[in-house]
Parts: sequence; structure tokens; C-alpha cells
Amino acid sequence: MVWLYIAIALIVGLAGGFFIGVFYLRKQLEKMQNDPEMIQKMAKQMGYNLNKQQMNKMQGMMKKQKFK
Repeated sequence: MVWLYIAIALIVGLAGGFFIGVFYLRKQLEKMQNDPEMIQKMAKQMGYNLNKQQMNKMQGMMKKQKFK
């Protein structure tokens, strides 16, 4: 019987963690739409240097996305 409670707690914890993670990621992406420094920082972490034209294109693409 104890194993059943452990399994249920594990499943609930994983599902809760997943939804909290998705919520946090959406909030970060919404913030990034309006903050070019965050986009530039993310690009540098991925090994890219964006020029102004690329940055404007990236912001335009992100504003078209619906994160909700």
C-alpha cells in the first residue's frame, strides 16, 4: 500500500513540475520579446552574434508567436 502512495506522489510531482516549468518558460519568452539584451545574451550562449538586422528579424518572429 505504501508503494501505491509513493507512485501516486511521484506521478503528481512530475506532472506538477512539468506544468510549472512550462509556465516559467512561457513567462521568460514573453519577457524576451520586449528585451533585446536578453535575446542577444541567449544568442551568444548558443554561439551566435546577431547584427541589428538579425535582431530585428528575431524580435519580429517572437512577437508573431503566441505563447499562451
